[in-house]
Amino acid sequence: MISLRHATTVALAVCLTLIPLASAQAGQVPDRAARSGSVETRVDAYLDGVRNDPAQLRAFLRDLPKGGDLHNHLSGAVSTELLIQLAAEDGLCVDRTTLTALAPPCTADSRPATDAQSDPDFRRQVIRAWSMQDFTPGAESGHDHFFATFGKFGEASWRHPGRMLGEFTDTMAGQRQTYLETMLTPASSGAAALAAKVGFDPDLPQLRDKLLADGAIAQLVAQARSDADKAMDEYRTASHCDTDTPAPGCAVTVRFISQVSRASTPARVFTQLLLGMELATRDPRFVAVNLVQPEDAPAALENYGLQMRMLDYLHPLYPDAHISLHAGELVPGLVKPQDLTFHIREAVLTGHAERIGHGVDLVHEEDSDGLLRTLADRHVLIEVPLTSNEQILGVSGADHPFPLYRRHGVPTALATDDPGVSRIDITHEYEKAAATYGLGYRDLKNLARTSLEYAFLPGRSLWRDRDHFEPAPECADARPGADHPSAACDALLASSPKAQLQWQEECAFDAFETAVLQRTD
Repeated sequence: MISLRHATTVALAVCLTLIPLASAQAGQVPDRAARSGSVETRVDAYLDGVRNDPAQLRAFLRDLPKGGDLHNHLSGAVSTELLIQLAAEDGLCVDRTTLTALAPPCTADSRPATDAQSDPDFRRQVIRAWSMQDFTPGAESGHDHFFATFGKFGEASWRHPGRMLGEFTDTMAGQRQTYLETMLTPASSGAAALAAKVGFDPDLPQLRDKLLADGAIAQLVAQARSDADKAMDEYRTASHCDTDTPAPGCAVTVRFISQVSRASTPARVFTQLLLGMELATRDPRFVAVNLVQPEDAPAALENYGLQMRMLDYLHPLYPDAHISLHAGELVPGLVKPQDLTFHIREAVLTGHAERIGHGVDLVHEEDSDGLLRTLADRHVLIEVPLTSNEQILGVSGADHPFPLYRRHGVPTALATDDPGVSRIDITHEYEKAAATYGLGYRDLKNLARTSLEYAFLPGRSLWRDRDHFEPAPECADARPGADHPSAACDALLASSPKAQLQWQEECAFDAFETAVLQRTD
């Protein structure tokens, strides 16, 4: 029997030949909606038939086109095994007690990282310390263990971003994803040094002027761009992207989000925000800024309002810099009750967030119903990493606001967050969503579509109605996978990187559905 993956690959290869290289007149498809509904109904029936078969369900969801990953931290995305390999290659050491990666030379209190390759027991210890593998809450909470991993493997994670990117994009391609926005900290040490030198001034315009003086921020922008050049060169070399045998991940479109250390001093937070926004203005690879680190950290809580005011000041000065914020990654008991009542709302209304990561404490916000209406009306996307929400906050199932957001028309997209730390992949998140919330094929398909619709890519969308995914008038009569686009649709795709990826995704859906139906015939 031909596998679903093989049939999808063959159909997609044919399908992609129809992505426009030159204008061609589209065939007329007057019953396009009816045809789509009929196909989706049959695919949904297949999904229902495999729901209780874990192997077949995973195979179905693995091959399902899943758009993009919009909430992802590069250092936490790669496998722990790769981090161990990189630590060994770079001659690092591992503390015998804390299992923290250390720069050489090794001492009596540490072991060479190469031991984690040759000693199975030591390897298991390191993997458990650097990830959530086999973790059981006890004296240490899931929250504390999760965030502690970054400090433990940190020394191993910054030297080879290109190789890390190569591994993760290969994983994405194998999971049928085509787009990545991953978070990293540009020119981290330089930004910290500049912040310490300039200090904090509550007069934000004056503080910005001080940071821009003598080209200080411009130098950091240049350093960050140079670092990105080196990372991408390493990535393309390691993945053979410019050869006749490129790795699968080379087909994934990659963009960067500048992450800002919210638990740092106000001077450093503002410096990193300013750097991230300058980068997003000057380099199309950098598309947004985001605040990271635990939202419950004392400095993050104390300065939350100040950080939102920083964003409020900078936003109109850098309209091309998108804003996506971790907000509401909190639960009762982790912080005092008052801190649960306003973070999501302030992130949107004051911080100008276009997307919210996590948003778990929704029901504890003041006037949560009104907040839901605001999020829906403003089309603020919620980035939903189900597994990390469960591991860090202990929130899952009916206690998770994911179905509440969906019922109120708030756009949602599944994401991985830190899949290397969590020991999962995006297919696992789709499995979790399908099994826990009974999602049908159309639901899953639209989650994938939403991830590309809310990607920070330039150009018009393929959709004129982003809530119901009705195509733009130029492309209304063409079915990706069956028709060449019309001249007007061709022009839209040629002018819009976003629409191109969306058209490719629709083409992939057509191939996937064809393959599924072939199995049922």
